[in-house]
Amino acid sequence: MKSKKYDGVTIFLFLLPALLLFVGILIAPMASSAINSFYQYKGFGQKTWLGWDNYKRLFDKDFPAYIQFKDSVVHALLLAAFSVFIQLPLALGLALLLGRGIKGERFFLSVNFLPVLISTVVIGQLWLKIFDPRGLLNSLLRLVGYLKEGDDNIQWLAEGQGKLLYSCFIPMLWQYVGYHMLLMYAGVKSVPTELREAAKIDGATDWQVDRFVVIPSMKQIVKVSVIFAVTGSLKSYDLIRIIAMNLSTKDASVPSTILMDYMTLRGEYGVASAVAVLLILLCFFFAILISTIFKERD
Repeated sequence: MKSKKYDGVTIFLFLLPALLLFVGILIAPMASSAINSFYQYKGFGQKTWLGWDNYKRLFDKDFPAYIQFKDSVVHALLLAAFSVFIQLPLALGLALLLGRGIKGERFFLSVNFLPVLISTVVIGQLWLKIFDPRGLLNSLLRLVGYLKEGDDNIQWLAEGQGKLLYSCFIPMLWQYVGYHMLLMYAGVKSVPTELREAAKIDGATDWQVDRFVVIPSMKQIVKVSVIFAVTGSLKSYDLIRIIAMNLSTKDASVPSTILMDYMTLRGEYGVASAVAVLLILLCFFFAILISTIFKERD
């Protein structure tokens, strides 16, 4: 009995540092944001109790914050949809292709994963040059005949023309294809070779082996990738901030940019905390929803 008691104390002591980090880095800021969301707070000085007023400002049509927050959520959900239906299928296709053991497998694996390792600032500056009116993209469009000599260059990063939002999304999708590809590649490699060989003996083609053997065997990894893609889209900030330049732009706003707008430019920490709380709830909601969907399919 004493040995079991000492073992419990030892386990607790070993877990204590990680527990303190978890509470200090994750739980405490979340609790602080939840508390501040009920106050009028400038980041210093006195706090004034407002109750649910900060949340009402985000959902009341009489306040400008309603339009901004509503549009930002729509943009984030649109990015999440792009991530799930464009980015993840590309990542899965690459993982299945590389998982077959093609020539130069390690080289292509490294090349596709390289954007994940590059700093977001570098990627943002790179794509700013690509989207520049006299940059690479317009030059390629003119080369293939989409733009003719004498035509005006397309303003990819101009506000009010409907292109800025997608100009921010494309680099984000490109950057993390390799991340999800690596997760799925590990799942492809974990499928027992006996299953593949049995399917091949039964006359299955490579596509049929992937569809009926490999993909069903890696459902849990696909679920993790979907959760990461959706929650990552909801929390996106840095690349949009670099490419869109202006925090207050409406064309490419997401919840994180609205949060930073109210916190740094307007000094309204209470509204910013309300946005943070709603963002956390959205991430939890979609994580639980996706887990439930995959559980039902299993």
